[in-house]
Amino acid sequence: QLVESGGGLVQPGGSLILSCTPTGATSDYFGMSWFRQAPGKEREGIACINREDGNLYYSDAVKGRFTISRDNAINTVFLQMRSLQSEDTGVYYCATSRYYCSGYVDPINFEHEFWGQGIQVTVSS
Repeated sequence: QLVESGGGLVQPGGSLILSCTPTGATSDYFGMSWFRQAPGKEREGIACINREDGNLYYSDAVKGRFTISRDNAINTVFLQMRSLQSEDTGVYYCATSRYYCSGYVDPINFEHEFWGQGIQVTVSS
């Protein structure tokens, strides 16, 4: 199980931090990704981080505004979101993979075994 937290309602220009903690068998992964799905749109990969090295991926839509990080001591991955816009509204999912993240490969293109339940982020005034 992947436990997500931190979503909510924020005004445009605001910030939120999402967290994702894998438990049990889901803790054995190589890469963890964040995805989001906006209303009426397909799910998109937005960020990815490896558990053991510094490889990161960001989609063009979030590069420079979002930061993915991990704290292995508490087995948690964070997604810090800044300068949020209405286009960032959607359900955010974390997911773990037996594939490694690469700075050039959208995580939508490789398999993820375990998924979080999804957490709503709404950017609105």
